[in-house]
Amino acid sequence: MGETGPPTHVIEVLANAAITLLVISSAAAVTAHAILHKRDVRAAIGWVGLAWLVPLIGPILYVLFGINRIQLRASELRPPHRRPSVPRGEPGGNSVRLLKDITTAEHDHLIALATLGDAINPLPLTTGNTIVPMEGGMDAYRQMLAAIDSARQTVGMASYIFDDDDSGRMFAKALAAAVERGVQVRVLIDGVGAQYSFPKASRRLRAMNIPVAEFLPTFVPLHLPYGNLRNHRKLLVADGTVGFTGGMNVRGGYLRPPQRREAVRDLHFRLDGPVVGQIAATFAEDWAFCTGETLSGPGWFPDIPDQGPVVARGIAAGPDEEEERLRLTILGALARAERRVRILSPYFLPDAILQASLALAAMRGVEVEILFPERSNLRLVQWASQAQIGRLIAWGCRVWLTAPPFDHAKAMTVDGLWSLIGSANWDERSLRLNFEFCVETYDTGLATAIDAMIDLRRLHARPLEAEESENRSLSVKLRDGAAWLLSPYL
Repeated sequence: MGETGPPTHVIEVLANAAITLLVISSAAAVTAHAILHKRDVRAAIGWVGLAWLVPLIGPILYVLFGINRIQLRASELRPPHRRPSVPRGEPGGNSVRLLKDITTAEHDHLIALATLGDAINPLPLTTGNTIVPMEGGMDAYRQMLAAIDSARQTVGMASYIFDDDDSGRMFAKALAAAVERGVQVRVLIDGVGAQYSFPKASRRLRAMNIPVAEFLPTFVPLHLPYGNLRNHRKLLVADGTVGFTGGMNVRGGYLRPPQRREAVRDLHFRLDGPVVGQIAATFAEDWAFCTGETLSGPGWFPDIPDQGPVVARGIAAGPDEEEERLRLTILGALARAERRVRILSPYFLPDAILQASLALAAMRGVEVEILFPERSNLRLVQWASQAQIGRLIAWGCRVWLTAPPFDHAKAMTVDGLWSLIGSANWDERSLRLNFEFCVETYDTGLATAIDAMIDLRRLHARPLEAEESENRSLSVKLRDGAAWLLSPYL
């Protein structure tokens, strides 16, 4: 008789033991990784629970979606020796001294924000800047196109959305002309934002011999309005000396008459002075991340003379950094405010900590004003905003709903001196999950100009009262509350 293998029941026992060991070890590995690497306790608990309650599938989902590979890849592509040379601030040092030189006793309480910024930000405060706010639309596009047309050495442009429409073709024509006259042009479009038009604008740019790259390109032929880990920055730098940033993408909605449904309103900013070097450095890091090419030399990073009175610092934030720089900056500004805080945001979904900070400021007697659109272009975001805004009103914050067209503008001012401008919204995606670029500024003239733009919006907005929020029907409250549960991912 031939040899026989082990009994069937023994094989079954060994197989069950192996599966049990695999289930336990994979769940334990997820638990250990989440404990060591997750910053948000809710996310850590959620993933740990999924790993143990959904054997094998939970750990597989964690490997696919729970690990921040952005930070790993960024550390490989952007080691210190490849970063553009930008000096780091010294906490409590030069920043405080230079602010004391330009502030009066009325604003001394805001000097501490410079110390906070030095502690959490690798970029220093810079003096000698001019920052001009522009209402989003053709006027802003004209200035951006003029900067491209005037460039003689380099143009770097990054946009979350770059549509292949009237606006995209205008920029493509200007960028192609720059390439023809020998300018080094680099264009970066987010991989999801590139899907907002078909065919993609990146195809047109490549056909016109314009160097273009997509940030984390996706092969899904659909745009994902709630996608995370996106490059949400809007940057334009010409010859390393003239910069633009703010909320504007490249989209035809900015060219539409206000009465058109697809029309979009926005704020954008032109920057001149040393802070432009920080915009250029941020663009260069993003370009190296996507292509491996290092941008260097005086064409990209020239010496920039002083241009004006604004003290400013760039804040490049994203999921590849350990610090939540934007969140900490905003929390610091709310804590130091004494008279008035004004917030303009298209998507207003502050988490519990930011809500508490806003409420505390209002209860301290600070006038807290919040403006966001009455009609959002993202329905879930609008519902989620409605779920919690009543609490802020009850605590003393004043809320206005801006009238159509949809207002994509983002800005914050504190006590008529400090301002925050750039690409970030008041939501989890901007503050934790996407790459953003903002600029904190110290200048009464700029803050006054931004406040005037907020005043103009408030003239055509309506106040949201606590009664209106409380008197929503039960079905609407349930709908809004369900949307609010998704707010960490909206």
